[in-house]
Amino acid sequence: MREEEIERLRGVVRDCVNKHLYSSAIFFADKVAGLTSDPADIYMQAQALFLGRQYRRAHHILNTSQIIRRDLRFRYLAAKCLEELEDWQQCLTMLGDAKVDEQGNTYSENDCNISYMDKDGEDREINISSAICFLRGKAYEALENRAQAHLWYKAAVKADPLCYEALECLVDSHMLTCEEEKNLLSSLQFSPEDGWLSTYYSCLMKKYDKEEVIEAKFRELEKETCGTEDASFTHTLQSNTDLLACKAEYYQQCGEYQKCFELTSGLLEKDPYHLKCMVVHLAAAMELGRSNELYLLSCNLVKDYPQKALSWFAVGCYYYCIKKYNQARQHFCKATKLDATFPPAWIGFGNAFSALEENDQAMSAYRTAARLFPGSHLPTLYIGMEYMRTHHFKLAEQFFLQAKSICPSDPFVYNELGVVAYYAKEYQDAVRWFEKTLALLPSSLNEIWEPTLVNLAHALRKLKMYKEAIKFYEKALTLSTGSVSTYAGLAYTYHLQDNFEAAITYYHKALWLKPDDQFCTEMLTVALEDECRHGAHKIDEFLQ
Repeated sequence: MREEEIERLRGVVRDCVNKHLYSSAIFFADKVAGLTSDPADIYMQAQALFLGRQYRRAHHILNTSQIIRRDLRFRYLAAKCLEELEDWQQCLTMLGDAKVDEQGNTYSENDCNISYMDKDGEDREINISSAICFLRGKAYEALENRAQAHLWYKAAVKADPLCYEALECLVDSHMLTCEEEKNLLSSLQFSPEDGWLSTYYSCLMKKYDKEEVIEAKFRELEKETCGTEDASFTHTLQSNTDLLACKAEYYQQCGEYQKCFELTSGLLEKDPYHLKCMVVHLAAAMELGRSNELYLLSCNLVKDYPQKALSWFAVGCYYYCIKKYNQARQHFCKATKLDATFPPAWIGFGNAFSALEENDQAMSAYRTAARLFPGSHLPTLYIGMEYMRTHHFKLAEQFFLQAKSICPSDPFVYNELGVVAYYAKEYQDAVRWFEKTLALLPSSLNEIWEPTLVNLAHALRKLKMYKEAIKFYEKALTLSTGSVSTYAGLAYTYHLQDNFEAAITYYHKALWLKPDDQFCTEMLTVALEDECRHGAHKIDEFLQ
């Protein structure tokens, strides 16, 4: 057969692959490989078999070829076949011996003479070494060697920053702490035209920097830039769904649940199957008590993705929202069994046990999450909160400090440290922690931070700094006017200053919200008596 005819058959194979006609691609690729015995044609045949899910046959063809030990493409595709067959140990053997250090730098004595032959290679392609590192990471993760997996994922991103999948595994599975994420990003070598990617990656990572820093990153990615050839052409990521989902996640971390929910709702109207956005949307809906929304979402997810952990996590969120914690626990448990590397399911699992006051089971879920996701401070934070709930304050403080070491910029951690210090009657430390909390918050406070302001005011009152305490009580009232604790604290502070009229006013406001509040009822009586005595004393002074 002439070369022109063979080249035409190659074109047919490529077209069949593009049109997802894999059986046709396998049929014609087999004929071309048989006619030429060219390594590129053998690879094309194996590729068609792989896409047609004939993994054993593809692996056999690659493994029996003479070139497999000399061409990285052959070795990589053979390892991909073993990945699909879940033969992880053989997959690692196929990829060859290699070492990786703590910084993600790799070396291999056996790979120094190996070539990478690709007739149809594009001008810009993902480095094959990066793909191999990523596959090693996946194999180690499947073998539950997460320490090695995270090193190989780091190696994959360092070998080629365009290997987004490796970064996604590191970020989504919380394999790195905040500091490690920053160090990794600073070590990546981006080409000049990929400068935007560095900013985008920094937005994907843990978003606990100052508000203005993070907002500046989003603005940089959203701004419109003109093309050099045609000034009328503009391109922007402003409406990109991935970037919007990233911004929604930032709002969620800030406690801006309403803004987060509005953003994700609009995004899901545009792209209803954006699963990463769905996780954030579910969390925001649960915080806002949107049970109807959660019910509809969970029904649709279970129908469309019955084998995904996200679907059953959504069902758990619905039951948690309506306070049916037993059912919530069951569905969070199912989510963890479908995907043990899905962080929200483990946190939800622990929270459901905590809501049921089953301390040991909650601790077990949180500890499992802490082991699986060492880069996330949330499991450690929740362990500390569980110790707080059971009044083990010293143990709680240890875990809060551990959470702080993992993520030193999360205001929730400092708030909990302030609460521990307050219960320990270390009021100076409590004030310091609460002030640190407020310093890390966005410029516009919302209702979620009202307890922090009240707690700070309580601590200042204990230190007899009454004017400062009153200032924070009043600031808390601007966020929420429905807190008995705020009115009671404000009333008591005025009472301590002998401002009985103001004290009586605020005791009344507290009792209007909660008529059976024992403290306010008793203190109102005392304030009224004190005011009478004070009034009588003033009359005596006047008469004298």
